[in-house]
Amino acid sequence: MHTPHRMHTSHHPHDPYEELGALAGTAPGERPGEYPGPFPGGFRGSDDVSDNGGDGGGDAGRWRAWRARERTPRADHRGSRRRRRRFAALPLAAKAVVGLVTLAAFVALADRWAVLFAEDKAADTLKDQLDLTAAPEVEIGGFPFLTQLADKKLDSVKVTVPDLAADRVSLAKVSATAHDIRLDTDGLTSIRGADIPRLDGDVLLSFADLNRELGASQVTFSGDGSDRVKARGTLPVAGHDLRLHAEATIRRQAERGIATDIGGMRLDIGDLATFRPGPRASDGLHLTKKASADLDRETRKAKALLSVPALVQRLGVPETTVRESLNDDGKLAELTGSPDFAREARNLNLIDLAMDNPEVLSDLGLDPDLLDALSRLTRPALADRLSLAFELPEPEHGDVRLRDVRVGEDGIRVRLTGSQLAVGGS
Repeated sequence: MHTPHRMHTSHHPHDPYEELGALAGTAPGERPGEYPGPFPGGFRGSDDVSDNGGDGGGDAGRWRAWRARERTPRADHRGSRRRRRRFAALPLAAKAVVGLVTLAAFVALADRWAVLFAEDKAADTLKDQLDLTAAPEVEIGGFPFLTQLADKKLDSVKVTVPDLAADRVSLAKVSATAHDIRLDTDGLTSIRGADIPRLDGDVLLSFADLNRELGASQVTFSGDGSDRVKARGTLPVAGHDLRLHAEATIRRQAERGIATDIGGMRLDIGDLATFRPGPRASDGLHLTKKASADLDRETRKAKALLSVPALVQRLGVPETTVRESLNDDGKLAELTGSPDFAREARNLNLIDLAMDNPEVLSDLGLDPDLLDALSRLTRPALADRLSLAFELPEPEHGDVRLRDVRVGEDGIRVRLTGSQLAVGGS
């Protein structure tokens, strides 16, 4: 069988390093990072090149040139060229979108800068006009601000005054938001004033401030319902720390103020007696329920009370029973242990007793100096220590009023409204 002669095509095998060399600037047949010819001195890869091992003007020169070229970083411009080609290939609409987004970013940045500038200027103006110790916090709402400024009308401005002095206390915070403000301005740097048609916010009188300024770290205030505040702590009287209990009812006073009505005032002298200032029969200094019940076990105190004829008459005890009780401890325990005697003993006003029988009070364990100080501690004097009130300053133009008064966990809050107000030269 005749076998067809096969044609042998002579070709060189494909060398991928040639393409890489062309990209990296390497000569054909030369692999990147490989010296293309014989190394001087007969040692391939040797870094020790001397004129003794080769031709100093031939291979050695080419060796040095190759080493210098391999150690020199090559600038790769292909990535930047590709990026330029990609952007050039983008449609015109896409380029417009990119440009608009970039422009919008710069406009938004300029708008925010203008807002910050205007907020600082407004804060300084309010500080001067309201005579504040520190500039308030001003937050201008709405976006964009520059468009509002061009229209001379702002959507909203929130002003927060952290500490505003009022009577005996400092208001913890006054926060109000003005709406639809009309500006009197010729530009960003020449805002002369503003008209405020409507304003709303609230006033917070915090319990932390009350405790610091009224309680002097000895009395704490806390909420007790929607319109009441309770005070608990100690009050120093004649060298004794008496436990204080009081309630304050919060009420609105006129249109711009609030005030308190203090009630339920009581000073406890340990477990022995309780003092309530006031003109009522239940007011004054009285033995506690526990102290009057303990008279049947404390013979000396019971005999001290029964030894005063005026007290015996107030207690309603017959004279024969008194004489028997003073001579017989059994009869005494029977008398002082009866519910009627304990109830009548609690009704005794020990302040009256102190005037004529100070020795009896000493037998009961009461300091006469303390009783003398309590007799001078009137209800108004004690209430004044716990009273709080404040009134918002009256604006030169417009109307500001306080509305709902409510007691929360953090303090007393009052709703604030205003209308037709003017700020600055407007």
